[in-house]
Amino acid sequence: MHTTHPFSPTHCEFDRALIERLDGSGPRYTSYPTADRFTPAFGEKDYKHWLKQRHLGMHQNAISLYVHIPFCNTVCYYCGCNKIITKDKSRADRYLDYLEKEIKLVAASLGCREKLIQLHFGGGTPTFLSDEQLDRLMGMLRTHFEFLPEGEYSIEIDPRKVGRETVHHLARLGFNRMSVGIQDFDPQVQQAVNRVQSEAETLEVIDAAREAGFKSVSVDLIYGLPLQTRASLKATLDKVIAISPDRLALYNYAHLPTVFMPQRRINEADLPAASTKLDILQDAVKSLADAGYVFIGMDHFAKPEDDLAIALRQARLQRNFQGYSTHADCDMIGLGVSSIGKVGPCYSQNEKDLDSYYAALDEGRLPVMRGMVLDQDDILRRGIIQALMCRFSLSVEAIEQVHGINFAEYFAAELPAIREYHKLGLLTFDGDFLMVEPKGRFLIRNIAMLFDRHLRERETKARYSKTI
Repeated sequence: MHTTHPFSPTHCEFDRALIERLDGSGPRYTSYPTADRFTPAFGEKDYKHWLKQRHLGMHQNAISLYVHIPFCNTVCYYCGCNKIITKDKSRADRYLDYLEKEIKLVAASLGCREKLIQLHFGGGTPTFLSDEQLDRLMGMLRTHFEFLPEGEYSIEIDPRKVGRETVHHLARLGFNRMSVGIQDFDPQVQQAVNRVQSEAETLEVIDAAREAGFKSVSVDLIYGLPLQTRASLKATLDKVIAISPDRLALYNYAHLPTVFMPQRRINEADLPAASTKLDILQDAVKSLADAGYVFIGMDHFAKPEDDLAIALRQARLQRNFQGYSTHADCDMIGLGVSSIGKVGPCYSQNEKDLDSYYAALDEGRLPVMRGMVLDQDDILRRGIIQALMCRFSLSVEAIEQVHGINFAEYFAAELPAIREYHKLGLLTFDGDFLMVEPKGRFLIRNIAMLFDRHLRERETKARYSKTI
């Protein structure tokens, strides 16, 4: 954005020609290896082993928890999340019964009351739960985990279903960060995706969060939705900038109707052309830069004083299944249907189907559907991809010392592509240091993909989203 230092991690450059030339699909790298590489050969026994290893380990950092709440009152046509559409709140009571079983099983395997530094409620719609149900769930978690006073405790909010009182109630429960779904304020776009949400509803929730002392409010927008134009998204973005959230995510809509059934209700003829999508993104990047927001990476922006922007400047930024974070170096335990966790060198994912999730817990076992234990090559490449995604740089010497390798020999297969990206101006590489250049930062997924051995060597049935 605007800086005099050529290697500032907050400086980025929107090179349209390069973006169009390297147009393609790829992983978002909330993990490496990516979830489509997980295997059913990894089961409950493996997961319990690694949970117990935490208790046996000499160095025990605080943990992170992700809790998946799958219920929504209505379906948003663009959505690709694991969700259940219902208005029956009693279904959530039953779900909490099973969450309690899972929490107790996890706690028993951990063997002690772990310290908690980060909590995230995702969905679905976490605020589908009533205040009483939220009380119950937080009570379960506090029974088995010690909430640290300096922790980040966040929840995703649908402003259509939440009033001022519930926001204050969330603050009393300990939540201090909030993610608010907006997507687009344009009435025509909202109708086309079945998410009609007024500016007044949205502003009420954000104002209430500030009143209640939330440390950070972030908002989610999507570009590439049906009937969206440059003018319509600029109008939405102007309103969002006026609201002044601490963080902002601008996601690229991935139209995959064969994968996500609700998307079949979207009229493909109404989707903006690829060139229009790039216009929209280019306009948005300029507007956010002019408003003082820092480009964090991929699709995330934050105010300069926000923790994410500070972590980026201090080279402490991390990335996990919830996106960019300041606490991703800790183990993360996923709770609830379809949730994913990372413990030690393993990833684990719960059953995606609610009946299968319930059946496992009825049998007294953790509902593990699949996962994997990383080998040394995976751990090496995960570290490289994390460094590129979060710091836009890579020290060859540090990698060689930590992993006991010769970089040039180990990555001989990758070097021609690295040199090609060097020629294109996406990065500089002198053999000792790899630095992502400002024009490469919007194409960071493409650069990370250079080091993805699974992507190069192993087929997958996964459908990835566009890298831009």
